[in-house]
Amino acid sequence: MTNMKHLLLLCILLITFSSFANELSDAATAYQRGDYTTAFTICEKLAEEGLAEAQYNLGLMCKKGEGTSQDYKEAIKWFTKAAEQGHASAQYNLGLMYKKGDGAPQDYKEAIKWWTKAAKQGHASAQYNLGLWMRKHN
Repeated sequence: MTNMKHLLLLCILLITFSSFANELSDAATAYQRGDYTTAFTICEKLAEEGLAEAQYNLGLMCKKGEGTSQDYKEAIKWFTKAAEQGHASAQYNLGLMYKKGDGAPQDYKEAIKWWTKAAKQGHASAQYNLGLWMRKHN
């Protein structure tokens, strides 16, 4: 019976993931055609459900003011949620925002923390920024 429960759980997870993937695809299509409001609405729903990729996309849209008014604090909120789940691009962008002081007080220590996490996952821009930082501050 335990194997049957595991199989049922796996099926539910696959169906859920497939649904998220379809909705993310719809959001990407809307974004590509310039329908930022629709893309934002779809991503917001998925982000609230905890999907890191949607949280990252929502962070970008809040940062740029696409589909919503530009709001750096909201961008940090969504980047943080995705970054805490290990999303490397969210970690990198969060580092940029802390470095610049966009949406939060400028905090180089936080910038370095998030760039380091992204760099460890192979994010090239985070690695580059860390290298520049080390060269400048050593």
